Amino acid sequence: MRLRIAWNYRPGHPLRATRALGDAAQVEPERSRSTGGGSVALMKDHAARMAGRKIGFVGGGNMAGALIRGLLQSKTVTAEQIRASDVKEERLAELHKKHGVHTTLDNEELARWADVVVIAVKPQIVDRILAPVAAVLGEGALVVSIAAGVPIEAIEARLPKGARVIRAMPNTAAIALAAATAIAPGAHATPADVEVARALFEAVGRCVVLDETLLDAVTGLSGSGPAYVMVIIEALADGGVKVGLGRDTALLLAAQTVYGSAKLQLETGEHPGRLKDMVTSPGGTAIAGLHTLESGGLRRTLIDAVEAAATRSAQLGEQMAKKLAR
Repeated sequence: MRLRIAWNYRPGHPLRATRALGDAAQVEPERSRSTGGGSVALMKDHAARMAGRKIGFVGGGNMAGALIRGLLQSKTVTAEQIRASDVKEERLAELHKKHGVHTTLDNEELARWADVVVIAVKPQIVDRILAPVAAVLGEGALVVSIAAGVPIEAIEARLPKGARVIRAMPNTAAIALAAATAIAPGAHATPADVEVARALFEAVGRCVVLDETLLDAVTGLSGSGPAYVMVIIEALADGGVKVGLGRDTALLLAAQTVYGSAKLQLETGEHPGRLKDMVTSPGGTAIAGLHTLESGGLRRTLIDAVEAAATRSAQLGEQMAKKLAR
């Protein structure tokens, strides 16, 4: 069955949100997909843009590890272009063994070497981390922060005047190279800096560019979203068990159904309501199940969950801003 696709969709050319201003995202066709975060052509573009760049990760945790893996797997950069620092020697040894990247315990050494410094530490220690980084940061270096809830203004205040900063909000699906990331440029970041940040995060998934004011909303939706989806997968699997399926089989079918449904929407660009209607025949099984979901308030509950998480993100951001202002 051939779908009539909106947004001038062409078969084999999925859709990708690339930039948003205010509430509206611009959507453009994406070129042929590859495994990992983006299309083959897109990754080649990113590799050309990142040629000669030196990327330093301050903090070697799960997110840094995912970004390193994605960058190398997509051939956006080589292992010689990446270094990582951390306080845990065993973690640095693991990163070196897995990816062949140079590691160090010295954040200053890393920041002195890199022209793209990725701050990948917990927000509580950002203040302590930025001081030595600022002292040696090269002129023209780009700082990309994935420290949740730390405002761009607070980061810029701790760096040399005119420092170029981009704040990012990825999610845990980066570990599977399927992240949803939003990035927001600071006052001095250039369009070229934004493209560098996109190259980083499109190596592990999809990326949109937003105003920083919308990052709390992003946190409520895609930042916290994996937790909501895991509950949905678990509940679907429980339903399968209730009607007679084995636990492992039910979980596999539930997870694959969520994955396949999301992939279908991303690759066709169709509105979810239209794709839902494709499954829903008059008097059939799907409409009976949907009636139960609507009766249970699933739609409203998910909307409320996003709103509650976004509100909490704003509260935590305010607390962090006050703490860093002291």
